[in-house]
Parts: sequence; C-alpha cells; structure tokens
Amino acid sequence: MVKSMTGYGRAEETVNGCTITVELRSVNNRYLDCNVRIPRLYLFAEESIKSRVQNTISRGKVDVFVTLDGAGAEEVRVSVNRPLAQQYANALQELAQLCGPTAYRITPETLSRFPEVLMAEKAEENVEEKAQDICRVLDLALADFDQMRSREGQRLEEDILSRARTIEELVGRVEERSPQTVSEYRAKLEARMNEVLANTQLDPARILTEAAIFADKVAVDEETVRLRSHIGQLRTMLDKGGAVGRKLDFLIQEFNREANTIGSKCSDIEIARHVVDIKAEIEKIREQIQNME
Repeated sequence: MVKSMTGYGRAEETVNGCTITVELRSVNNRYLDCNVRIPRLYLFAEESIKSRVQNTISRGKVDVFVTLDGAGAEEVRVSVNRPLAQQYANALQELAQLCGPTAYRITPETLSRFPEVLMAEKAEENVEEKAQDICRVLDLALADFDQMRSREGQRLEEDILSRARTIEELVGRVEERSPQTVSEYRAKLEARMNEVLANTQLDPARILTEAAIFADKVAVDEETVRLRSHIGQLRTMLDKGGAVGRKLDFLIQEFNREANTIGSKCSDIEIARHVVDIKAEIEKIREQIQNME
C-alpha cells in the first residue's frame, strides 16, 4: 500500500500523574525533515522521538509536538537540615538562659520557621523512564498518523490508476491513427505529383519510396510500446507499495519523454490532440505523485 506524505495524528495518555500529548503533522518534502517541539526539561527525549519517526516515515516534513501537563506534580521530598536545626535549638536555649529562670520549651514548629531548616527538593527524575513514557504515546500517535496517510494514499493510487487507463486508451487511438496518416500522405503525394506532372506517367516506385520515408519519420511504434511498458511498471510499483514516490517521480519523466517524442514526430491534427490529452493526464499523475511518500 502506498501512503501520502501529508497526514495528522494525535494521542494522549496519562502516566504517573502526568498527561502526555503527542501530535504529528506532515507536508510534502523531498526528503525526511523531522522537527520536534518539546519542553526544554524533556529535551533528553528528542533523539528517541526522531529515531521512532525515522523508522516509520521515509519522506516529508514532519512536525512533532509534545506537551506534558501535570509535570510539576512529581514527588517532592522534604528533609530536615539537622546540623542547622541543632544550631538554632542551641541558640534558642542560650537565649532562654539569658532571660532568667522562666521556662522555655523549644518546639518543632518554632524551629521550622527558621530559613533552610526544612528543605523541599524535587525527586530526581528517571530520564530513561520518562523518555519511554513519551515514546509510548508517540507510537500511538504514529499509528493514528499512519492510518490517515494510508487512507489518503489509497485515494491517490485510485486516481493515478484511473488516469493511467485513460492514457492507455489514448495511446490506442494514436496507434490506430498512425498507419492512416501514411496512407493519407501517399494519396496526397500522388495527387500532387499528378497535378504537377500533368500527362507524364508517374513512377510507382518513387511514390512508394517517398511514402516509406514519410512512414519512417512519423512511426511511433517504439514510443507507444515504451509508454505501455511504463504504464505496466507504474502499476507494478503501486501494487508493491511502500515508499515508491521518488521512483514514480523518475518514471513519470519517462512518460513525458515518450509523449513529447510522439508529438514531435506527428503532424497529424488528430494525433496531436491525443498527445495533448496524454500530456495533460501525465501532468495530473505527476502532481499526485508529489504527494506520495
């Protein structure tokens, strides 16, 4: 199955109290160009994200958007600065002695009010585990993204095959008309020579020679055979599927080359019209191929 280069995919999942959302968006591009937008705190996951994208996508400009909500609600550890607390307690005890025999009791609440006695620290984050969480959601988004590209790719394939059938029909008309142009040329040549030479008897061999030369000049058998061969190759590539966009792009150039050669050889108006129609269909196929991976 062929796939489109344009697509969109989204996935969201809550892991360990953190809601991870991943969105992918892609447009046409000659090569793969992956841009990841992720909060600075989680830049460590960027390479893993790009690696997953490269394993799934061959061509296109892909933007990956990663957001993490609730990321500030991670575990916070509160610890006591025992040496500092002890110093504060000693100082308070000393002050109590200076104030006389009045009883004074040092409470934890009292000590906690002093700066840096209680220290709140964010628990150290497991970088590898967080990257795996993000990539798990990324895989879900890639699956959604791939489904959309496959649906669009199927529509592209159907349109291209329909136009290929039209080209085949037009090539058949060119093949049918081409021998007739030689017969018509021979008749016109004989009439013209009869008119010029009047009563002089014509040499049949000369007429046949001129007609043969003309037939050789306007013969398009080789071009139409190659064009039919290219159409068969086009069908084979589409049937095989995968990332065939670049190969099809080269193949369609060969389509154009054969059509141009047919057009340059034939002076017949009817064939010229068929060639114009063939080239129009080729151009439409080329435009569709530009959207393929």
